[in-house]
Amino acid sequence: MDKNTLTALYDYTCWANSRLLDALRQAGEAAFTAPNPALYHGSLRGVLTHMLSAEWIWRMRLQEGISPTTLLDAQDFSNIEALADRWAQEQAAMRAYLESLSDADLQRVARYRSTKGVAYENVVWHVLTHVVNHSTQHRSEAAMVLTQLGSSPGDLDLIVYFRM
Repeated sequence: MDKNTLTALYDYTCWANSRLLDALRQAGEAAFTAPNPALYHGSLRGVLTHMLSAEWIWRMRLQEGISPTTLLDAQDFSNIEALADRWAQEQAAMRAYLESLSDADLQRVARYRSTKGVAYENVVWHVLTHVVNHSTQHRSEAAMVLTQLGSSPGDLDLIVYFRM
């Protein structure tokens, strides 16, 4: 994996997340917090906070050498814009981190602990690719719910992003 490819994948995930947030804004605040048993994280707010948490935790592990022990709390995001603002900050931080990396940095092994304290090690590019893939999984769950609410985010496929 090289830096340019990884950056393109992260740009894609930011684009797809933006489309998801736009669809959520259309659905409204009630849809953001409404309990939904189809979502493992209980609501659209829960699943989106989980996605944001994963990006933040992985960046902290890789960039800062800090292994947070808890995810972000969905209750800290009282509305869609609070979550969108925090996500924009995280995206800027992740972009700066990615910019600081060399192709050689992507090949190094990162050592970290899970939120439960279990020690792991993975190659940096594996982790960063996981961040994109993880978001894809949860975006699809959220997109299904938003589509059922009449606010589909549209086609979120990678090839659609690359065709723009």
